[in-house]
Amino acid sequence: MVTKWRKSSYSGPEGQSTCVELARIGEAVGIRDSKDTDGPKLIVTPQDLKAALNLFQQA
Repeated sequence: MVTKWRKSSYSGPEGQSTCVELARIGEAVGIRDSKDTDGPKLIVTPQDLKAALNLFQQA
């Protein structure tokens, strides 16, 4: 199975921005550094990602 990673449309040109990419991995969501695609990935539930994004928006 090929994982399709997606970068935000708000990201700058390739190599000039600090950005993360997201991918659906089974029932989970993968998060990785767009400049280190072979590096570590954070795997969370969609509910945990939503909760984290809500916290970021409140800050």
